[in-house]
Amino acid sequence: MKIEGKGFWKMKNMIIGTAGHIDHGKTSLVKALTGRNTDRWEEEQRRGITIDLGFTYFDLKSGDRVGIIDVPGHEKFIDNMVAGVVGMDLVILVIAADEGIMPQTREHMDILGELGVTNSIVVLNKCDLVDEEWLELVEEEVKEELKGTFLENAPILKVSAHTGEGIEELKEKIEEYSQKEEVQKETGSVPRLPIDRVFTISGFGTVITGTLLSGRIRKEDVLMIYPEGKECRIRSIQVHGRDVEECFAGQRVAINLPNIKKNEIKRGSMIAPKDNMKNTMMLDVKLNVLPASKHILYNNSRLHLYIGTKQVLCRAVLLDKEEVWPAESSYVQFRLEEEIAVSRGDRFLVRFYSPVDTIGGGVILDANPTKKKRFQQEVIEDLKRKESGSAGDIIEMQIKSQKDTMVSLTELARRTSMSPAEISKEVESLKEDGAVLSFSTEKDSYLMHHTKHEVCTQKIVTALKEYHSCHPYRFGINKAQIHTTYMKDVARNVFDLYVELLEEEGLIGRRNEYIRTAAFEVSKDETYRTVEGKAEEIFKKARFEFVKLSEVSFGSIGAGELEDIIATLMEEGVLVKVADDTFTLTSLMDEAKGYVLEKLAEENLITIAELRDLLGTNRKNAKQVMEYMDSIKVTKKVGGESERVGF
Repeated sequence: MKIEGKGFWKMKNMIIGTAGHIDHGKTSLVKALTGRNTDRWEEEQRRGITIDLGFTYFDLKSGDRVGIIDVPGHEKFIDNMVAGVVGMDLVILVIAADEGIMPQTREHMDILGELGVTNSIVVLNKCDLVDEEWLELVEEEVKEELKGTFLENAPILKVSAHTGEGIEELKEKIEEYSQKEEVQKETGSVPRLPIDRVFTISGFGTVITGTLLSGRIRKEDVLMIYPEGKECRIRSIQVHGRDVEECFAGQRVAINLPNIKKNEIKRGSMIAPKDNMKNTMMLDVKLNVLPASKHILYNNSRLHLYIGTKQVLCRAVLLDKEEVWPAESSYVQFRLEEEIAVSRGDRFLVRFYSPVDTIGGGVILDANPTKKKRFQQEVIEDLKRKESGSAGDIIEMQIKSQKDTMVSLTELARRTSMSPAEISKEVESLKEDGAVLSFSTEKDSYLMHHTKHEVCTQKIVTALKEYHSCHPYRFGINKAQIHTTYMKDVARNVFDLYVELLEEEGLIGRRNEYIRTAAFEVSKDETYRTVEGKAEEIFKKARFEFVKLSEVSFGSIGAGELEDIIATLMEEGVLVKVADDTFTLTSLMDEAKGYVLEKLAEENLITIAELRDLLGTNRKNAKQVMEYMDSIKVTKKVGGESERVGF
């Protein structure tokens, strides 16, 4: 049943998970609810693409479909529960009435709590094996044990999967929950599908299964498999054994990937849009050690990390403590032993490397962090903000974390696993608040935090002032020099946009490729006027018998000042450079250009000898003029060394 609006899917495809001690009847309860045994591998292959390994479903009276993830066995629980919880809406904690709460029951409760499960039903199973008095005692014990946990207010139902007692009441409670629950699945966001199983079917090829965490996936979509970096095409989709055109967040799905071989991907991989996620070897997290943990967590401990459907080894770098005791929390950086692709806000579980005991779990604060040192107050404060911050806060911190560069909207999408549309919405709000600046190109948008803008502006303006003090006769610093000095990691076209902003804000001025402070003007004082007048007098008199600058006396004017003034006269179009240390008036070169164009108009060919005669100079000077004409694309070489034609 679809109820769509504003990019969300109102939850009518429930996913339920089972939990509980070994032999307390989880699998038999699932069979009593659905009429199916979850262990049907051979039948699954005969039927085609379905999702029945540890998973089945049943329909409520309302028509809503309920999927159940069954996780039999203690060791399988850790892997499969973490994998299943990522898309779970409701958990059924199964407790055998003849045994009550057992150690594994408590462990499962702790794990579910750390993985963020909030909705639950407690089922006292095997009620046919005990009398009424015993059942009452067990129920009181269970209520006492559940105090202070996420299960404290969960309904407790008495059931016998063997006789069917209480099964209809359980279904009614599930339906009641389905009808009143207003949880919405984010179908308008980026699709993310953690793979929990990979297999092949003859005639189909590779098939993967998992619970779609967010967004929607359509047939023929082209997505990416992370961390492998393989592009995949969606050929067909099944939800609960039915072929569908698209699937939505909250649904268990099977997807056929025709262009992927089974050995190219594995459990723990993630399917998401291309360029939306970023592989990482580190994670910043908030880690909670379970009260029931038997161990103290020390810095650099080697751990098993379970996140989504992925399991990986890592080292835990404690950022704010020397050690973490049971019931304590810590900010931790996990240094991973292989690449993974996850998102901020994902829940995780950790167990010791040896012995393999559960320590605790928590939430990812930064899925693509930089390497951090321990006991740095700035680092701790930043993690606290990430822990409590909104999506906008996180995006702002990601933008602010850039040093001398900017971050693109595409890169932000990879780091946060949010869609460009979601990020753009938050960025617009940040721009309105004056927190960030945005620079848009044809391919992407680049973002800069206002604090970085202020620092960068101050550096550039200070450098310009110092430059003007040393070089009062120059227009300013070449733009390329400022780029490579202060913003070398910013793309050139983006830097050009940044320069335009500085100019619009009245912080700088520009003349062609030179940047100056807004108020600066070249000092055309007596020294400047002396050089300008002398140069014009000498070069005008010499005409095409060129004079080297070093042969002209400018009195007591220093070499540095002379060089700067000559450079400015060139920039203003008064002088042109003919060769090393050789300059002349631009007006003279314009005169020479006229001679050349007249000659080319007659027969489109001119030689150096002919130009020499036209200018009344020697061959050396004529050659220099001709090479200048080549440089400004009036002429080009053809035939012999001395011949030119019109460009």
